[in-house]
Amino acid sequence: MSAHPPAEPETSQASEQVVTPWDVTADSEGKINYNKLVEQFGCQKIDPELVARVERVTGVKAHPFLRRGIFFAHRDLTEILDAYERGEPFYLYTGRGPSSEALHLGHLIPFMFTKWLQDAFKVPLVIQLTDDEKFLWKGLSVEEAQRLARENARDIIACGFDITKTFIFSDFEYLGGAFYRNVARIQRCVTMNQVKGIFGFTTDDYIGKIAFPAIQAAPAFPDTFPHMFGERKDIRCLVPCAIDQDPYFRMTRDVAPRLGHHKTALIESCFFPALQGESGKMSASDTASAIFVTDTAKEIDTKVKKYAFSGGGATREEHEKNGANLDVDISYQWLRFFMQDDTRLEEIGRDYGAGRLLTGQVKAELVGVLAAMVQRHQAARAAVSDAVVDAFMTPRAMPDLFPPRG
Repeated sequence: MSAHPPAEPETSQASEQVVTPWDVTADSEGKINYNKLVEQFGCQKIDPELVARVERVTGVKAHPFLRRGIFFAHRDLTEILDAYERGEPFYLYTGRGPSSEALHLGHLIPFMFTKWLQDAFKVPLVIQLTDDEKFLWKGLSVEEAQRLARENARDIIACGFDITKTFIFSDFEYLGGAFYRNVARIQRCVTMNQVKGIFGFTTDDYIGKIAFPAIQAAPAFPDTFPHMFGERKDIRCLVPCAIDQDPYFRMTRDVAPRLGHHKTALIESCFFPALQGESGKMSASDTASAIFVTDTAKEIDTKVKKYAFSGGGATREEHEKNGANLDVDISYQWLRFFMQDDTRLEEIGRDYGAGRLLTGQVKAELVGVLAAMVQRHQAARAAVSDAVVDAFMTPRAMPDLFPPRG
């Protein structure tokens, strides 16, 4: 659910900070100012009271991403919870732009969180693979974009989604019928001036690029999937995504009521920083900036020890005196994403921040967490056969998507 920049679209007001669906660049201090983004985009912060409400409604402890403020902003999440408590249905929608064969850990974050949401709320899920987008923006052939979509689907399936409630689709394969009818309806609601303002398109861009936002918007409407939801328009949609995708869904939310749908709800995350430090999103094109799901334990160890930016002191004496700057230390920040044990994470933060733990010790802790996680993912992916991929990607009747709760 991302793309390559066609021009200079909307940017945030923070000094030199750029956050669009295609480009994420930190400000002059090397940081992303998320408070400014929330103000600029017009979304809302997720506060502790809302996290507690999610736990009450689901009866499940909140995911670490939610407890630790990694998914930190939303649009209409309270409306989703209100509707859920009234017994009204909703479904989840997320996606992936298949531009590389191997996913890095940053790519897994929305799927890990979406898996938790699906299990906690027991709701259906659709996952869009935008192979058409990568054909248009990345210069891939149609055939290569389709191949990468299928390979990426294996990694997504390995996250453990419920096959009885999950439909994964490639745009090149699924666009047509009810899907295309909704795409056309959306396209008639959005003017060229609007997409220029939102996405920065110009008359020099391919017409396929100008048309694409409607293709990403349409899966937020339930009647795009008649094999799952029939012709119903009363089913709400919640989109877990990184905050750079917000412009797509501002457009979608504007169109939805005009077509008889609920406004799309979003729950949005911050970015997963590169090993070299917080300066935007991790890049699949820079292998030194990322840990990939195909990396060996040795490669993970080497990358973390060689490239992970340290917030520790320049000397041992300085470090023990002043402690580490946890806000910029990548090993600690990555542990916030992937260490499940809240108590251990708190201990590491306290001791490292006070200079009682050294950078090498924290990096070793991170290597252990990542190596185990990647090994589990590789084992799960190896079990995903062609037949399993076909089953997830074939439109099929899904009975009992919304069983009575009680």
